[in-house]
Amino acid sequence: MADEPELKPLENEDPEDTPGYKPPAKKSLDELKSMDQDDESLVKYKETLLKGIDPSAAPKDDPRHVVVQKMTFLCEGRPNFEFDLTGDISKLKDVVLVVKEGVEFKIKIEFKVQHDIVSGLRYHHTVSRKSIAVDKQSYMVGSYGPRAETYEFTCPVDEAPKGMLARGHYNIKSKFIDDDKNVHLAWEWSMDIKKDWA
Repeated sequence: MADEPELKPLENEDPEDTPGYKPPAKKSLDELKSMDQDDESLVKYKETLLKGIDPSAAPKDDPRHVVVQKMTFLCEGRPNFEFDLTGDISKLKDVVLVVKEGVEFKIKIEFKVQHDIVSGLRYHHTVSRKSIAVDKQSYMVGSYGPRAETYEFTCPVDEAPKGMLARGHYNIKSKFIDDDKNVHLAWEWSMDIKKDWA
């Protein structure tokens, strides 16, 4: 969220495509392991890269490839504020996070990858005020293989808007997407920018 002296509507709320980037062709774990067997250095690199990957760790009755579990709002000197993304996420838009104007913060996402490698994961959000989209951010998370343990991604530092005109209520639409434009989870939350934390 940038310093917004006045509301300037966004023309497009979707994530921008990276110029010149073409998503790689989808390959299974078995295909990746069997490729380039004659290149010893590449075989060792893939062994390191794929270490700890376990496609059998996922519950058989859960077809999802990415399970987004938690979003945490991090602000130095303040208690972390956690959003549980495993339950009824429709209730999250009614939870209002009060944030002091001008403070720096980060957003951390915790997620699991199941069944297969997922490439080009990205966290994207659009910020609206008075029903007008005024800002959007998109962060490349990366490509991940399936495993039992949870992955974490922390966005770069952002700054809450400041000034009398910037104070007020903001709605945020977040989503976790991949190279193929699959939306693994979409949720809404809100923030009140105030002069102080109270």
